[in-house]
Amino acid sequence: MKVLCHHIYEYKKGLRNLVLHTMDSRDLEKAEEKLRQYRITYFVQYVTPQKVNVFFGKEQCVKIVKSFQRRTLTDFTPEEDFILGIMLGYDRLIQCDRYLVRNAKRQVQTANSVQLPCAGHPNAFNQRNDTESRVEMA
Repeated sequence: MKVLCHHIYEYKKGLRNLVLHTMDSRDLEKAEEKLRQYRITYFVQYVTPQKVNVFFGKEQCVKIVKSFQRRTLTDFTPEEDFILGIMLGYDRLIQCDRYLVRNAKRQVQTANSVQLPCAGHPNAFNQRNDTESRVEMA
């Protein structure tokens, strides 16, 4: 709870617009009570039965995180991860590098998951359409 109190202090002093506080789920009720006491907007993300992420801060920042609708931080798209990092106050250039790496991995995964139609399948291209619809990938 000491770390939570420190995060609240930093938020109240204007050092942060958004805070991500990861904690033991057994302490969640106390944390919520403290946040309500200070009238701070928050959102709880259940990570495991034992662990929760509590996002709190400016209402518009919390609304954005809530709109992502992801179960865990690892499920965030590269864009969501970038936005979250910027809102949490992480170094912008490091976030840019992180975004570029994550986005490149996603593009490779997407390219590797493209499935071509099988011969004989009802939706397969016929020979003439296949040559007319050819796409080259780098």
